[in-house]
Amino acid sequence: MTFRILACVCVLAFASTVSAQEIEVPQATDRIGTGEGAVLRGLDRVAGTTDDISLSIGESTRVGHLIVMLEDCRYPVENPAGEAYAWLDIFDTRVDDMIFSGWMIASSPALNALDHARYDLWVLRCRTS
Repeated sequence: MTFRILACVCVLAFASTVSAQEIEVPQATDRIGTGEGAVLRGLDRVAGTTDDISLSIGESTRVGHLIVMLEDCRYPVENPAGEAYAWLDIFDTRVDDMIFSGWMIASSPALNALDHARYDLWVLRCRTS
Protein backbone atom coordinates (compact mmCIF):
# COMPACT_ATOMS: atom_id res chain seq x y z
CA MET A 1 0.00 0.00 0.00
CA THR A 2 2.84 2.41 0.84
CA PHE A 3 4.43 1.77 -2.55
CA ARG A 4 1.21 2.78 -4.39
CA ILE A 5 0.96 6.06 -2.47
CA LEU A 6 4.60 6.84 -3.23
CA ALA A 7 4.06 6.02 -6.91
CA CYS A 8 1.04 8.36 -7.06
CA VAL A 9 3.04 11.18 -5.48
CA CYS A 10 5.81 10.69 -8.06
CA VAL A 11 3.33 10.77 -10.95
CA LEU A 12 1.78 13.99 -9.61
CA ALA A 13 5.23 15.57 -9.26
CA PHE A 14 6.09 14.82 -12.90
CA ALA A 15 2.70 16.07 -14.08
CA SER A 16 3.45 19.54 -12.70
CA THR A 17 6.77 19.97 -14.57
CA VAL A 18 7.17 22.64 -17.23
CA SER A 19 6.92 21.59 -20.86
CA ALA A 20 9.55 22.59 -23.42
CA GLN A 21 7.14 25.06 -25.06
CA GLU A 22 6.78 26.94 -21.77
CA ILE A 23 10.52 27.51 -21.31
CA GLU A 24 11.46 31.11 -21.88
CA VAL A 25 14.02 31.83 -24.61
CA PRO A 26 17.04 33.78 -23.34
CA GLN A 27 16.73 37.51 -23.97
CA ALA A 28 19.31 39.73 -25.67
CA THR A 29 20.50 40.81 -22.21
CA ASP A 30 21.66 37.25 -21.51
CA ARG A 31 24.23 37.41 -24.30
CA ILE A 32 27.98 37.37 -23.93
CA GLY A 33 30.06 40.16 -25.47
CA THR A 34 33.68 40.17 -26.55
CA GLY A 35 35.90 42.91 -25.19
CA GLU A 36 38.62 44.80 -27.01
CA GLY A 37 41.06 43.81 -24.30
CA ALA A 38 41.42 43.10 -20.60
CA VAL A 39 42.84 44.60 -17.44
CA LEU A 40 44.92 42.17 -15.38
CA ARG A 41 46.71 42.55 -12.07
CA GLY A 42 50.12 41.04 -11.49
CA LEU A 43 51.74 40.43 -8.13
CA ASP A 44 55.46 39.88 -7.58
CA ARG A 45 55.53 38.06 -4.25
CA VAL A 46 59.27 38.56 -3.70
CA ALA A 47 59.30 42.32 -4.32
CA GLY A 48 55.83 42.77 -2.83
CA THR A 49 54.63 44.91 -5.74
CA THR A 50 51.51 44.84 -7.87
CA ASP A 51 50.99 46.21 -11.36
CA ASP A 52 47.80 46.65 -13.37
CA ILE A 53 48.29 45.52 -16.95
CA SER A 54 46.08 46.57 -19.85
CA LEU A 55 46.24 44.29 -22.89
CA SER A 56 44.41 44.28 -26.20
CA ILE A 57 43.24 41.03 -27.79
CA GLY A 58 46.25 39.34 -29.40
CA GLU A 59 48.74 41.48 -27.49
CA SER A 60 51.42 40.23 -25.11
CA THR A 61 53.49 41.78 -22.34
CA ARG A 62 56.25 40.81 -20.00
CA VAL A 63 55.72 40.39 -16.24
CA GLY A 64 59.12 39.63 -14.74
CA HIS A 65 60.33 36.57 -16.64
CA LEU A 66 56.79 35.64 -17.74
CA ILE A 67 55.27 36.51 -21.11
CA VAL A 68 51.50 37.00 -20.84
CA MET A 69 49.37 36.79 -24.02
CA LEU A 70 45.67 37.72 -24.11
CA GLU A 71 43.73 35.65 -26.61
CA ASP A 72 40.13 36.61 -25.75
CA CYS A 73 38.04 38.42 -23.14
CA ARG A 74 34.29 37.87 -22.75
CA TYR A 75 31.71 39.44 -20.46
CA PRO A 76 27.91 39.51 -19.96
CA VAL A 77 26.44 42.27 -22.13
CA GLU A 78 24.07 43.48 -19.40
CA ASN A 79 26.91 43.81 -16.85
CA PRO A 80 30.27 44.49 -18.53
CA ALA A 81 31.98 45.65 -15.33
CA GLY A 82 30.67 42.81 -13.18
CA GLU A 83 32.33 39.77 -14.70
CA ALA A 84 35.12 38.87 -17.08
CA TYR A 85 36.42 35.65 -18.63
CA ALA A 86 39.85 35.98 -20.21
CA TRP A 87 41.77 33.35 -22.18
CA LEU A 88 45.44 33.74 -21.30
CA ASP A 89 48.58 31.99 -22.46
CA ILE A 90 51.51 32.45 -20.06
CA PHE A 91 55.04 31.46 -21.03
CA ASP A 92 57.94 31.22 -18.56
CA THR A 93 61.19 32.25 -20.27
CA ARG A 94 63.39 30.69 -17.57
CA VAL A 95 62.09 27.16 -18.10
CA ASP A 96 61.23 27.78 -21.77
CA ASP A 97 57.73 26.35 -21.32
CA MET A 98 54.06 27.32 -21.40
CA ILE A 99 52.96 27.30 -17.74
CA PHE A 100 49.33 28.36 -18.18
CA SER A 101 46.82 28.27 -21.00
CA GLY A 102 43.13 28.69 -20.33
CA TRP A 103 40.26 30.82 -19.08
CA MET A 104 40.68 32.95 -15.97
CA ILE A 105 37.49 34.18 -14.33
CA ALA A 106 37.47 37.57 -12.59
CA SER A 107 34.94 36.65 -9.91
CA SER A 108 36.70 33.34 -9.08
CA PRO A 109 40.45 33.81 -9.59
CA ALA A 110 41.30 30.63 -7.67
CA LEU A 111 39.09 28.47 -9.89
CA ASN A 112 41.68 28.31 -12.67
CA ALA A 113 44.75 30.10 -11.33
CA LEU A 114 48.34 30.54 -12.42
CA ASP A 115 50.51 28.24 -10.30
CA HIS A 116 53.86 30.00 -10.00
CA ALA A 117 56.23 30.35 -7.03
CA ARG A 118 56.97 34.07 -7.55
CA TYR A 119 54.20 35.61 -9.66
CA ASP A 120 50.46 35.74 -9.30
CA LEU A 121 48.23 37.06 -12.07
CA TRP A 122 44.46 37.50 -12.25
CA VAL A 123 41.79 39.16 -14.40
CA LEU A 124 40.06 42.32 -13.19
CA ARG A 125 37.75 43.16 -16.12
CA CYS A 126 37.35 43.30 -19.89
CA ARG A 127 37.96 46.54 -21.74
CA THR A 128 34.89 47.40 -23.79
CA SER A 129 36.16 50.60 -25.41
